[in-house]
Amino acid sequence: MSLFERTGLTRFNPVQGGARGMRNMATGMLVAMAALFLIANQFDEQSAAWGFVKAFAEAAMVGGLADWFAVTALFRHPLGLPIPHTAIIPKNKDRIGDTLALFLRDNFLTPSIVARRMRSVDVAGAAGRFLTNPPGEGRLRQGGSRLIADILEALDQERLGGMVKSAVSSRLRAMEVSPLLGQSLEAAINEDRHMPLLDGIITWAGRTLDANEDMIRRMVHDRTGFMVRLAGLDEKIADSLIDGLRRLTIDMAIDPYHPLRAKAEEGLAQLAWDMRYNPEMQAKIEEWKNQIVENKAVSDWMESLWENSRASLLKAARDPDAALAGKFGEALRQLGETLQEDQRLKATINQFARRAVVGVVATYGSGIVTLVSDTIRGWDARTVTDRLEGAVGRDLQYIRINGTLVGGLVGLLIHTAEIAF
Repeated sequence: MSLFERTGLTRFNPVQGGARGMRNMATGMLVAMAALFLIANQFDEQSAAWGFVKAFAEAAMVGGLADWFAVTALFRHPLGLPIPHTAIIPKNKDRIGDTLALFLRDNFLTPSIVARRMRSVDVAGAAGRFLTNPPGEGRLRQGGSRLIADILEALDQERLGGMVKSAVSSRLRAMEVSPLLGQSLEAAINEDRHMPLLDGIITWAGRTLDANEDMIRRMVHDRTGFMVRLAGLDEKIADSLIDGLRRLTIDMAIDPYHPLRAKAEEGLAQLAWDMRYNPEMQAKIEEWKNQIVENKAVSDWMESLWENSRASLLKAARDPDAALAGKFGEALRQLGETLQEDQRLKATINQFARRAVVGVVATYGSGIVTLVSDTIRGWDARTVTDRLEGAVGRDLQYIRINGTLVGGLVGLLIHTAEIAF
């Protein structure tokens, strides 16, 4: 018993089940009508009832034979005789393929038709509902997770790691970071987000001064003359120098309008402008960027990107419930709720999906039509005949059975009319 028969989905089977049995039944009915006619013909004169039986059987034979001829003529020559206008489907295989292709193009693969039908499709809403209420335990989720895990494990890790590294490296080399950095720095200055940076530099300078006080004193001692050291003035000079620098850092830290802070802000603003518009500065930054990209530590980090991503994907694929139960799952559910509630976002996504599908149809629709036509043209006549006959064979045999019964009833009515009138 086939899967379609076991599941009760016979009507979805492209090859109808029971076609052979129905063919035998239709042929058996034709043979039975012939036998009934012979029997009725023998007893026709003995009783008027046999006349009705004979009329029914005679007309049923005619109807059954006519429908047998019509059904058979669609697919082959009846009895192998080359009768004109028979074997219609094999002779017109190419024309059927072209007609089917044109039907697909005119009714399914025309951009205007696809766009009209896509207006009623809520892609964003469907995605939102799926993310908000993902399917529970089932073969779909488990099978999909297992498939993803198998694919990830089967991929060549070294080759893919090299490809990821090459792609990231090429992207970084092609990216002009100088204008981006300049624009970011300018935005930070306009929003006073550079102030913590200046405060940090000043604090660092004060701590560095305290940590290197002995070194400064030695430098002053070594660079002053003998007479100055003899008089002990080197200590006073060092004290004055260190105290002055310390007061300067303290004043800069507590006074946001200190002149040196203003100079530093001017310098940052000039740097931002140079990074955006000065070719020499841009060339220097690009050179530094390339040196950073070629650094071994950065190269090793880029190589590890794929492996880290692969490990995370494998972990999620092997245990999808755990992945969806964490922050990632919560983020997906929030995204699903947003897709359902944000009408503006939903409209944007649906419009994008509609344009994408219409674009695919406009670009590849003619190719699909040609593929259908060429595929059918490539089939031999027997293949086309077998597939079409297998798809509608059961219904065609019902035509033969109905023809036999209807013919018999018509013959019975005619015989009754002859007797009555």
